[in-house]
Amino acid sequence: MAKIPSMEKIIEFNVLALAIIKAKKSDHSKVMSEIKIMEVLEDCERNKGGIYDKAAILLKGLTQKHAFASGNRRTAFISTKHFLEENKAKLGIEDNPANAKIMLGIREKYYTDNEIKEWIKDGKIREFKR
Repeated sequence: MAKIPSMEKIIEFNVLALAIIKAKKSDHSKVMSEIKIMEVLEDCERNKGGIYDKAAILLKGLTQKHAFASGNRRTAFISTKHFLEENKAKLGIEDNPANAKIMLGIREKYYTDNEIKEWIKDGKIREFKR
């Protein structure tokens, strides 16, 4: 059984993400909806797929549900990396600032669940274009 992070841990990651990666002066850690965070975590737990299926649900859900005032994509990425590490799996995504565009594509529903899963697992995904 996969170890799913707690809501408190996700909130902690939001505070951490905003402390480490300040994108805008107006960035501040504020939970807009605990319910949305719980929905993502419950979707993750209910999913019958493997670790990478669950990781894709976590990344996509936290990115798209916009539960925080700031740092949703950063929080989703850090939370997903932590989830994989806790479950002895590897994140296949390279540390590259260009990945911010991929995260924007996830937010804008450009990618399928399977594409997100493969990106997390192997680091390969088609370029995001508007």
